[in-house]
Amino acid sequence: MVKYKVLIVDDDENICNLLRLYLEKEGFETVLAFDGAKAVELFEKEKPHIVLLDIMLPVLDGWQVCREIRKNSNCPLIMLTAKGETFDKVLGLELGADDYIVKPFEAKEVVARVRAVLRRSAAPEVSSQKEVHLDNLDINLSNYELKVKGELISTPPKELELLYHLASNPNVMFSRDQLLDEVWGFDYCGESRTIDVHIKRIREKIDGASDKWELRTVWARGYKFVTND
Repeated sequence: MVKYKVLIVDDDENICNLLRLYLEKEGFETVLAFDGAKAVELFEKEKPHIVLLDIMLPVLDGWQVCREIRKNSNCPLIMLTAKGETFDKVLGLELGADDYIVKPFEAKEVVARVRAVLRRSAAPEVSSQKEVHLDNLDINLSNYELKVKGELISTPPKELELLYHLASNPNVMFSRDQLLDEVWGFDYCGESRTIDVHIKRIREKIDGASDKWELRTVWARGYKFVTND
């Protein structure tokens, strides 16, 4: 049985130790970092399965740490923050966070969120071969690859799952709530704004690649992947 390793990053040692206590009680292995630079160092050294990352950190803040991690890794990442404003949540998602938890929080909730994100990130590993091939677009959920015009594009797991779900159901309109249920899962505690953020990032990767398909917004309703076939 895999023993998942969690990198906990927070400058408040009491919070780190509390999370460590709860996570280790549930069978997780933990590594602690109290500043952003140490977090980046330990991420490279320890190769954790998931990161719990505070935003307000010394040396490098959480945004910078997230950027550094996302340069070379799609490791699941949950932001821990006292900032509950929509802007901060959206920024975290745009930088590649998989979820966010606003302080103060219950340690049991954090453990539940960690399990939920790990389940979602592991799903492609057990799924049967899933591929979509269109003009200048190749989506492979089996080996987790996205190619646009033949070029391999680094894509976080949830973006790829969302794009695959839409492209494998061409010309079908999905509401934001449907996409949250069908891609993120019923246990996801986030909000529908999450979909808009991920769609924006996907479009930055695929828009203009072909005139034979389009990721289209259905005004006030949701999204659909339109093909000419």
